[in-house]
Amino acid sequence: MRTRQKERDTGGPTEPWSPITPGLWMGGHYCTPPGGELEPVVVGREFDLVVSLFTLPGHGPAPGVEHVVREVPDDVLSPGQLRAVAEAAELTAQALRDGRRTLVRCHSGYNRSGLVAAQALMALGSDAGEAVRLVRERRSPWALNNPVFVEYLNTGLEVAELLSGLSGLNG
Repeated sequence: MRTRQKERDTGGPTEPWSPITPGLWMGGHYCTPPGGELEPVVVGREFDLVVSLFTLPGHGPAPGVEHVVREVPDDVLSPGQLRAVAEAAELTAQALRDGRRTLVRCHSGYNRSGLVAAQALMALGSDAGEAVRLVRERRSPWALNNPVFVEYLNTGLEVAELLSGLSGLNG
């Protein structure tokens, strides 16, 4: 299984995480500061909740920080993976309702984290277009560059899960 789409001509993130809305940040496991070289991003105690769609040993968060892991690929998702994304987004939305500082992260902080963050924004009242725009404006123009993920948001994760399950019946 692929865990990250390769080479979409995207620039790497220049900061470890970016504020999307009050209480919500998106980030990755690596960044390249301006004029610097690729470096690992390690989360300590900066957040109350860290939602990881990709994980690597040694990248945090610190012990005692709530850490939810729902590893999914940066690719077409199965019904179970779509359900995991929906669960991660609902946990994120609830954390925001509760006033908790929340980081949603993946490898670079663009696609998988963008999908979950945008879905959480939709659970809080944004429409898909506004959620995608906000994620791209606040994290990077490269965020949500996986067009399948944008279609999942436009279609709705529940509908995408049902349709994905139906496509498996044809095989």
